[in-house]
Amino acid sequence: MTSVTPNTPSAAALEVAALWRPGQRICLTTHVNPDGDGLGSEVAMVHLLRGLGVEAIITNPTPTPERFAFLFADLPGVDRSHQAVKELRRADAILVLDIADLSRLGMLGETVRDAGVPVGCIDHHTGAGVLPAGPRYVDATAAATGELIHRLATELGWTITPAAARAMYVALVTDTGGFRFSNTRPATLRCAADLLERGVDTEQVYVQVYASAPVGRPRLLVEVLQTLVVEDDVGLAWVTVPPGALERHDVDPDDLDGIVEHARSVRGVRLALLFREVSGGRTKVSFRSVGGVDVAALARRYGGGGHTKAAGVAIVGSLGEVQTTILTDARAYLRAIPRTGL
Repeated sequence: MTSVTPNTPSAAALEVAALWRPGQRICLTTHVNPDGDGLGSEVAMVHLLRGLGVEAIITNPTPTPERFAFLFADLPGVDRSHQAVKELRRADAILVLDIADLSRLGMLGETVRDAGVPVGCIDHHTGAGVLPAGPRYVDATAAATGELIHRLATELGWTITPAAARAMYVALVTDTGGFRFSNTRPATLRCAADLLERGVDTEQVYVQVYASAPVGRPRLLVEVLQTLVVEDDVGLAWVTVPPGALERHDVDPDDLDGIVEHARSVRGVRLALLFREVSGGRTKVSFRSVGGVDVAALARRYGGGGHTKAAGVAIVGSLGEVQTTILTDARAYLRAIPRTGL
């Protein structure tokens, strides 16, 4: 196993590390419909904490998408999401990853709020959020929460096993779009290089995450892209998931990942949107942007959030109602932002 050379630990790193002690039971959780960063960060932390003699389990509000199941192959029984409420109620502490707000925990938000134990947070999103009291290790300049996990392990001199390195790499590669997005910084690539030096098989990760799609995924892509609308005058594009499309193609919401990027890729588009009806009479909106368009600020107007170039929100209302509201606001928002050379 490979160790890292510790730096002088920051106060935030020491506060988060004080959340657990050997023999304790820690529950890790992330947002509804967990992505590669949330799951990769969780799995990395499980490996790190087990190396410290701490029992760590994963308790998410919704199941793990199939393409990320390989991360759990050497961790049998660690994913207790099917009995998350029970596990959270008997935890010694809770660590929330890749979000900083109870509302993103779906049905588990109330359980975490009422658990009566310290609730730590490691996150890289903008916005303050609302969580019960506990230590915070937060940096909105990090490309992914997985990058912060790597930084935390480096500061504290923890052993990073190949399995932990792979999980962190999954977090990095998914939240940077394969190191294509603007959140990719020199520190991000240095982190990735360190993980590769620890034995990460990049092709294996690519195959598992991006090249193991069910046949329904490309068929879903075709159907959704047929709805593409582009407004050249303001640089706005959007796509809509037709009602029943997921069921018709026998896929799940994770198979929508990346579709909005096709709308963003159109020349002249500064803001791209994806609309989808979800349960509870709500419509989910995914925001993506290029240039100087801050979609997190736009999403926060409706109770959402995220990154400057990638954000989302679920709004109560029918698909048509939410589209009318969001598109009207998006046009005005774009008209107020000068075009750049992008």
